[in-house]
Amino acid sequence: MPAGSGIVGRLATTGRVPLGYYGDPDRSARTFVEIDGRRWSLPGDMATIDADGVVHLLGRGSFCINTGGEKVYPEEVEAVVKSHPLVTDAVVVGVPDPHWGEQVAAIVATADRELTLHALQDHCREHLAGYKVPRVLHLVDDVPRLANGKADYRWARRIALA
Repeated sequence: MPAGSGIVGRLATTGRVPLGYYGDPDRSARTFVEIDGRRWSLPGDMATIDADGVVHLLGRGSFCINTGGEKVYPEEVEAVVKSHPLVTDAVVVGVPDPHWGEQVAAIVATADRELTLHALQDHCREHLAGYKVPRVLHLVDDVPRLANGKADYRWARRIALA
């Protein structure tokens, strides 16, 4: 993508790129590609590039929430939700909405059960566009993580849909 354009593109890296995933040739073929004689890794992350060359990772394209035709990357919303002083951890997922297609749902670990959706929304509106602000809040004692430390989006989606 042209630097400074604001256009969202798929992140690609080159240099020391693995040969592939052990025992998974299909995933290897999708992730590790050769373009003009050069080997590239396409991990699935979406990003923008500032005019000064700074890359901003937005998150995985496969986790992207489509609400009213707008794209919302959960990782961006999670970072803002986690910056709320009462939040200890959070995961954001999309849940079906009959009008907007999907809406943003936050699953939040907090020791303070007094945290309300309205208070979280007020906090988020200071840092995010309105369409990215969570419309649903689920409070939990703990947000489980996968062995690699990443968010368990399957678990979060089950909670959000319950």
